[in-house]
Amino acid sequence: MPSKWSGAAVDPGGGKPTPGDWQPVEVPGRPAAFAGEDRVAYRTVFDDPRDPDDDLGLLELRGCYAAAEVWLNDELVAEPDAVFDPVRVPFEPEAENELVVECRAPEDRFGGIHDTDRVPAERSVPGIWWGVDVTGQPDPFVVDVDLRPRVTDDGASIDAAVEVYAGESLDDRLTLTTKPAGDRRGRGMMDRASVTAGAGERAAVEKSIDVRDPSLWWPRGMGRQHRYEVRAKLGDGARTSATGIATVQKTDAGGLRVNGEDVPVRGVALTDAAVADAERAVEVNANLVRAHAHPLSEAMYDACDEAGLLVWQDLPLTGPGVFDIARGQDLAQRLVDTYAHHPSLAALSVHDEPTDTFAERVGSGLVDRLRFRYRVWRSDYDRGAAEAVAEAVPDGVAVYPVVGEPGTDPDAAALYPGWDYGGVDDLDWVRERYDLDGAVGEFGAGSLPEGVDPDADDFDPAGFDRAKHDAVVGSDDPAASQAYQAELARGIAERLRTDGVSGSDATGGSSGSEGRERTDGAPVVVANALRDAGDAGMGVYARDGTPKDAVESLAAAFEPVQAFLVGASAGECDVIVANDAPESIAGTVTWEAGAESSEVDVTVDAGARAVVDTIDVPRSASSVELSVRVGETSVENTYRL
Repeated sequence: MPSKWSGAAVDPGGGKPTPGDWQPVEVPGRPAAFAGEDRVAYRTVFDDPRDPDDDLGLLELRGCYAAAEVWLNDELVAEPDAVFDPVRVPFEPEAENELVVECRAPEDRFGGIHDTDRVPAERSVPGIWWGVDVTGQPDPFVVDVDLRPRVTDDGASIDAAVEVYAGESLDDRLTLTTKPAGDRRGRGMMDRASVTAGAGERAAVEKSIDVRDPSLWWPRGMGRQHRYEVRAKLGDGARTSATGIATVQKTDAGGLRVNGEDVPVRGVALTDAAVADAERAVEVNANLVRAHAHPLSEAMYDACDEAGLLVWQDLPLTGPGVFDIARGQDLAQRLVDTYAHHPSLAALSVHDEPTDTFAERVGSGLVDRLRFRYRVWRSDYDRGAAEAVAEAVPDGVAVYPVVGEPGTDPDAAALYPGWDYGGVDDLDWVRERYDLDGAVGEFGAGSLPEGVDPDADDFDPAGFDRAKHDAVVGSDDPAASQAYQAELARGIAERLRTDGVSGSDATGGSSGSEGRERTDGAPVVVANALRDAGDAGMGVYARDGTPKDAVESLAAAFEPVQAFLVGASAGECDVIVANDAPESIAGTVTWEAGAESSEVDVTVDAGARAVVDTIDVPRSASSVELSVRVGETSVENTYRL
């Protein structure tokens, strides 16, 4: 990769940018010096990248936001029009080569979350965000290996599309070797395909590779993350790509079914994703990440493949307003085509938060509920455009056309009791009144990290609603702020996972779950967000990755096997066990409240929730401690009263 870059803000004008004043910058990156600029040009000069055995060069750019023109040695060689659109340009290097890339801010509605005030301006700078590589190559060479796995009646197939570049005319055979990823000793399966190309041409070779008795890729907690590598070799050059075999369907209830098995989804939304966020998602016991109105990088998808995290990918479209349907259809198709080789890609949504019904918070009294209903009634949203785009999404990906507030008839609801309106106790009536018993794509509350002063001159409020925060927290104390967020995140997550159970559902006794009322809970539960984009926000981690109090509470609420206390207070309360494991569990639930304690043997089916006991919490108790033990594993859950 070229080591020295310079950048400059430029005006529209056509042709290769030639600003008079360049300044040093880091690429890939988002130079803060150009925050707020609509057009930024980047320039580097690099030597011939070829080794003695090389004949040609290959330029690769990843993450040009939001569109770009690429000039190599004074020639316009590429014009990507989406940040996920990769650039691969074969070329014949000179002794010294000049590369100039002009990146432009969004000029339509598809700039996504980076085209809003929920992300700091310095994180939305037009630039080369993900990577640049310049390498020497033989002639001919493999430019790209694109893979599309699919399950068949006989096992599985991997459809490989191999792009080849030839400096001189070519008539040869391409060798494809397929084997399990990480298998260094195995020889793998070999296939061959003919390839012809004229001098200076790119040729596409398509080959279907049969995989007998395939090992499937599973989400974390459901099985192993098996993957396959396909190596395409032509002459002296080769290129390898990886994929995994998995099927994804959307259930009638709005959930996800992977490889024929329903997967209870515990997810977190990513506001401005970094690769390290995959590890953070695992820390809070998530099995899905939602790319909130922005595409993820290839590196992030690779991390999700490895960690077993499903990816719910949004189109870069958020907020009220009309949009170009044809442009949306094109982006939806290309987005899936770009990332289809990743087994983690599970779902796609089109229009995020199309209304702003609760720009100002609504309280929780009787009059406030009337005000809530009036706002929803007048919100007025037409789903037609989003549904038209959704119809263009290729098969194999679950589709949620609309993620929105009550009143938008959403496919996945954005629910913010305790933040936009009311409190945690308002969740049930909102979901019931507006028929929102399916997937939940967003919930949560904002908070202040330690050491942040929201009144400071340099405080960046991106993604943080100060008015709502002050209304529900009543303090600028980070400890109080984080305590409120932690309690709300836990309360909403627990209620969604135990959806439909109340004290009247319990049958009493202590002989286990047999004969008791069961509930499946919300099929998809996604907390917003994993990490702050600005100095404060909806993240359970701060901008720099420092955990807030809500990390621990969300992780407890998202434990795959967990015991919950419904309506934790003095008096009779139901104990519910949620089992997100792929197999039924048999174990023991123990509870302790003040001087009272007991235990009950439980059996809960895979993917089920069961009321396993009803306990009488003494008024003198200050807390209730629950523990569910299965085999040698024990998980605890503590409620402060």
